[in-house]
Amino acid sequence: MDKDSQTNDARVAIEPGFAWDGQNAYLFDIDGTILRDPNRVHMDSLASSVRRVTGFEVTLAGIALHGSTDTAILAEACRQAGIPAEVLEAKVQAILDAMCETVTRRRNEIQPVRMPGIEDTLRHLAQHGALLGVATGNLETIGWVKIEEAGLREWFHFGGFSDHFPDRAELVGHAALKARHLAGKDARVCVVGDTPRDIEAAHANSLGVIAVATGHSSFDELLEYRPEVCASSLAALLAQTGTAQ
Repeated sequence: MDKDSQTNDARVAIEPGFAWDGQNAYLFDIDGTILRDPNRVHMDSLASSVRRVTGFEVTLAGIALHGSTDTAILAEACRQAGIPAEVLEAKVQAILDAMCETVTRRRNEIQPVRMPGIEDTLRHLAQHGALLGVATGNLETIGWVKIEEAGLREWFHFGGFSDHFPDRAELVGHAALKARHLAGKDARVCVVGDTPRDIEAAHANSLGVIAVATGHSSFDELLEYRPEVCASSLAALLAQTGTAQ
């Protein structure tokens, strides 16, 4: 990367020739990229829903959550707890429905924290005519609840969610197909995320990616995966490229 700027921990690196704000469509991850849910309503709903539907107790301890998907986390939690595969297969939809019901019922407890620069970035990209969507490991109902509670629903026109896609690369590929259906079959689609898995999923689908160190991965950790753009935050990206509102 030819541009690595640092001012008071604000860092930005951009691959030569990549127009970060010149793509036709963007797929934003939610947790750690758009917002953070300090009250863990979402993750708490998984264990309580498994208990309600199956009677089994599960824990998320020891499971890699960041950059994963709800459906993959559920499968791993059940495997770790020794729940027979046939039991999960028979009950999985009921568990996912219970998770969505729980988060919807407790939505006022979420109180999401927006990540730095997110709304200014959405506004900037929309003003450039870009189509904005989400590609997230959240279940669809849960993802939209979080975005609505963060006051950002107006910016997003479609989404890719984990309801039917435990694998993040498949989820992103499905969301990219949606983007090109709406923006044109040759549309340039870019993923925006905060984990190495976001970068890997984007590159598995031959998509550009903007990686932001606003989650649990540091700038240098993300940079090792060679995203087209790496920034300490979207606010830093806007500031360092002269596009801040």
